Amino acid sequence: MKPFSFVHVADLHLGYEQYNLATRREDFDRAFHEVVEKTIELKPDFMIIAGDLFHHARPSNTTLERAIGNFRRLKEAGIPVLAVEGSHDAAPNLITGTILNPLDTAGLIYYLPRHEGACWRNENCYVYGIPNFRTRQRTERELPVFYEIKRPMPSSEVFNIFVFHMALDIPEILKEHPGAIAEASPKYIPEGFNYYAGGHVHTPWQFPLKKALLVYSGSTETVSYEDAGIMKGFYHIQVRQISDVEINRVELETPRLFKILEKDYTGLTPEKITEMAADMVKEADEPGAVIVPVLKGTLPAESTRREIDLSRIRSAAEQALIVRPLVSMSEMGIPEETIRSIFEGEMKDLKAKSFEYFVQFFSKRFKPEDAEKMAHLALDLIQLLVKGDEEGPKSLLEEAFK
Repeated sequence: MKPFSFVHVADLHLGYEQYNLATRREDFDRAFHEVVEKTIELKPDFMIIAGDLFHHARPSNTTLERAIGNFRRLKEAGIPVLAVEGSHDAAPNLITGTILNPLDTAGLIYYLPRHEGACWRNENCYVYGIPNFRTRQRTERELPVFYEIKRPMPSSEVFNIFVFHMALDIPEILKEHPGAIAEASPKYIPEGFNYYAGGHVHTPWQFPLKKALLVYSGSTETVSYEDAGIMKGFYHIQVRQISDVEINRVELETPRLFKILEKDYTGLTPEKITEMAADMVKEADEPGAVIVPVLKGTLPAESTRREIDLSRIRSAAEQALIVRPLVSMSEMGIPEETIRSIFEGEMKDLKAKSFEYFVQFFSKRFKPEDAEKMAHLALDLIQLLVKGDEEGPKSLLEEAFK
């Protein structure tokens, strides 16, 4: 076996108009263009794309045209592109198939699952790739069937690469990415490979797996604010011998700057939260940046999330591309002591106790006289609903809100 090298990239999400901005779609295109530029400079023997090449199963003509241009440059440079689809660009149905099929037919990529044996090989390596089945249930049902039809056949005489797109049920992955629901147990991944090239996890990771190495290359642009602080890039792998492998991280320079302003505002009024968040945005303002104020904590009992002035927070920046506030604040209900004091006792008059509870509840948001009216209305509605009267509540509500 002769020494060789390859590039491992994933989660390009081409065509993603994040925040409904065409500028963000161009950012994802620009990141891929830089990947191609750096790949041509590195002169690897081939490139692996481990899924989510596109953000949508049916990308726009503009996105497709730019992708074709980049693939043509790789082809002219003599660098084959071996790919599998991801959860975003997987085939929506069997009739239309995946967009990777026509790219394969045009000779721009080599869509591994489509070919005999789901593989590509030369004198130095064997590359095997599986489709993405979108859900854990489908994966665990259909992947064994795929293995029976196109059996993985790694060889001890060459370097073996397994390409897939899914989060495996590994504690380290789930701990750091609670939002990434595992799509399969590692037991569904065959042994005998030297390098497991993964996609779907947007953070670059390296784990030991089945006496080999499992590698996630991470994303090339910020898909979610949760991966904003991670350097974007891909891996360049140099293989001297089967047991002599060097993995180098190649960082990208073009991804857009994200600024995450996370703060706990527990106990503050919506007015104060608005003021403080707007000041933070103003201070973080920078040309072209995406600013994401993350408002956390618990509001006072008399306040609601709707009272936070998001418009003021958004307009606090003058140079940023966009300000995208994320409100993760909970609203405080009636204190437990209040509820306990209302309902403890012999419960002789449930109606009276319920009325007292509703008054307490509505008085947090309405004037005393209005709170009592709302409490009476709530009791009347409950009584009608308990009796199975479906028309009564409608009439009562129409009368109340005339």
